Amino acid sequence: MAAVKRIKLGSQGLEVSAQGLGCMGMSAFYGPPKPEPEMIKLIHHAVNSGVTFLDTSDIYGPFTNEILLGKALKGGVREKVELASKFGISFADGKREICGDPVYVRAACEASLKRLDLDCIDLYYQHRVDTRVPIEVTVGELKKLVEEGKIKYIGLSEASASTIRRAHAVHPITAVQLEWSLWVRDVEDEIIPTCRELGIGIVAYSPLGRGFLSSGPKLVETLTDNDFRKQLPRFQGKNLEHNITIFERVNEIAARKGCTPAQLALAWVHHQGDDVCPIPGTTKIENFNQNIGALSVNLTPEEMAELESFASADAVKGDRYGGASGTWREADTPPLSSWKTE
Repeated sequence: MAAVKRIKLGSQGLEVSAQGLGCMGMSAFYGPPKPEPEMIKLIHHAVNSGVTFLDTSDIYGPFTNEILLGKALKGGVREKVELASKFGISFADGKREICGDPVYVRAACEASLKRLDLDCIDLYYQHRVDTRVPIEVTVGELKKLVEEGKIKYIGLSEASASTIRRAHAVHPITAVQLEWSLWVRDVEDEIIPTCRELGIGIVAYSPLGRGFLSSGPKLVETLTDNDFRKQLPRFQGKNLEHNITIFERVNEIAARKGCTPAQLALAWVHHQGDDVCPIPGTTKIENFNQNIGALSVNLTPEEMAELESFASADAVKGDRYGGASGTWREADTPPLSSWKTE
């Protein structure tokens, strides 16, 4: 297995493995939680393989994924990894709420540090933007956490271009996490260019289209009832029928290249530039090994163009999320002047 190269994420000095590991599915949302000993073994395997950029959040579980990571990082593993966690989504009284209030920001960070059993989180993202709180107020509190040594770098997830600019003016933003893959390309118009202009790293979540670009219709057939992908418009009815044709084309090119569709889809993300780090999630060591293989897949400009010809921004049918899930399209915040300090 070739060594996993390192890349610089953002302009503040954070260096990570060129591919990360999304840990959400180990504990939440994609069916029942997976056995803890197996997941710890997988995390250790990833780190030993050179994939050291690990991604979690307080909402995964909720809370159980951070506890899992805390256990996995014991015994000298912590020194080898770059750990990202997130705050900003809570399920108060069973209702989903986005919160960027400074008191909440601090409390969420303290609670995450306790669960992870750490003194400092390497990269701390606002998971979703609170459209009631000026972004300057939220980032102002994160800046204090940096000064206190509780976090090293600040990130945003699913933020609009104007929110990214305003946040970056308060304290340098190291990374923006967004969904980017062959079947989510709307970020390329405005968000990606804004990050590049400001020297902000790009972290691509769900680079395999939530697993669809790995196994296509087979994935949908095997989803358990408590897997939230079952509710997603892209996995339903006519949308799904249409989207299967995109998977078939990816599969065709992969066969021609002698790689798997997952490796091809991941390689496409890697070819977007050295400021991009995809974080595919998995719960199986064999899938992890396959994903790492994407780093050795080289695509010619012609192959990139061919992939993009049938996986264009408007080719995929169905919304990314059902209902209001707070994507970057609705992520502007009120002006700072509107904020009342008591």
